[in-house]
Amino acid sequence: MILTSALLTGYAAAPAAASVQESATVSQVTAAARPGNGKVLSDRISGGEGILKIKNGTGKDGVVTLVRGKSKAFSLYVRAKSTASFKRVDDGTYTVYFTTGYRYSTSKRKFTKSASYQRFTDRLRFNTTSTSSTIWTLTLNPVKGGNARTTGVNPKDFPK
Repeated sequence: MILTSALLTGYAAAPAAASVQESATVSQVTAAARPGNGKVLSDRISGGEGILKIKNGTGKDGVVTLVRGKSKAFSLYVRAKSTASFKRVDDGTYTVYFTTGYRYSTSKRKFTKSASYQRFTDRLRFNTTSTSSTIWTLTLNPVKGGNARTTGVNPKDFPK
């Protein structure tokens, strides 16, 4: 089962550089601050057997956050045009939020440019038995034949 969302992607114009040296400096600072693909930004669960695979086919980086009840379980950073997995999801039912954008600030826990905030309408249920565990795949870009709907979320209501 593939969950998808409709997401408009934008393009950021690169700032004009006064010199090659300045341009290289800006690129190094930006690259150093950008979290790596698959980086766990928050982990408040104890480590179950479920697996969440996230495919980000958009031109923007993304952060996917699962919430169980009213508590944030974990957040995972997924770079643009990349796939990442979280392999320790505890059993339970989760609401899935995601944000996409450019220039992620780890101290502010948000994108500082072109941010979009959404959540999947359907919740994900993870269940482990003695012979199996749940594996979900989420796709952050539209997919032909996809079966998931999303709704916009006010940035103030996005779990941090």
